[in-house]
Amino acid sequence: MVSSLISGMLATWIVAVSTIDAFEFEDEGERLRYNDLIAEFRCPKCLNTNLPGSDAPVARDLRRTVYRLVNEGMTDDQVRRYLQDRYGDFVLYDPPVRANTWILWFGPPILLLAGILVLRRIGSRVTRVFLSDDERARLEAIRKQ
Repeated sequence: MVSSLISGMLATWIVAVSTIDAFEFEDEGERLRYNDLIAEFRCPKCLNTNLPGSDAPVARDLRRTVYRLVNEGMTDDQVRRYLQDRYGDFVLYDPPVRANTWILWFGPPILLLAGILVLRRIGSRVTRVFLSDDERARLEAIRKQ
């Protein structure tokens, strides 16, 4: 029982440690810059997962690439452009506004505005119905029963 528990804990620890990148930086500023950059990029293989959150081999390669580019002295914009040139706009969480991304940028506000207009129109059609004195008296009689 104890040996199987220890084996399970050891297996969990090995899996957890194997996904940690051990990059060395010259100063804390470079580490922060690296972490900010990899958080901006999406894993090309995974859906809606950024590079730090992905264990895919391509994500590991991209983290290594970003580390290398940061160490080579590239600016953040140069790193973004480098990855965008190789993987397209998909790798960016904030793709640029272009004709092929208009629906992505302007679709949600247009749908929200359309929804508000529909709700206002439906709300303006609703009319209040007031009870006459006879109907009110019958309602009170029914309630008292």
